[in-house]
Amino acid sequence: MSGFKTKAWPHAQLMGAEFVSFDQDTQTITMNFTAPESFITPRGSVQGGLVAGFLDEAMGWAYTHSTGGSHSPLMLDVNFSLLRPVRQGPLVATGSVIKAGKRVVFLAAELKDCDGTVLARATSTCIPTPNPGLDPE
Repeated sequence: MSGFKTKAWPHAQLMGAEFVSFDQDTQTITMNFTAPESFITPRGSVQGGLVAGFLDEAMGWAYTHSTGGSHSPLMLDVNFSLLRPVRQGPLVATGSVIKAGKRVVFLAAELKDCDGTVLARATSTCIPTPNPGLDPE
């Protein structure tokens, strides 16, 4: 499972999602995103719920990749912190599986600008669910 086609997932295409890498040892995914102009509020930054979407996407794909594509997380709870304004343009996210059990999964993510400045962080508690017919390639 080396990546996924964003064209297969319209929401990921909207966010400019691109798979970069997955480290099986640390169960961490790296993804690139592009915040489009349509995500920008009158304050000049990405709307907070859309920032949460970038983080959610990275966390979800981290778990999906950790299972070889057999499972995805069903989010029960997502907490995120906006540390700095997220501007239009390229972003880098990392998502990690903190702990994966049979009944509960704990995930985390960070969103950074291209200079490596952390813009937002998130954690999530999830239920592992089977992926019938998922083909992320």
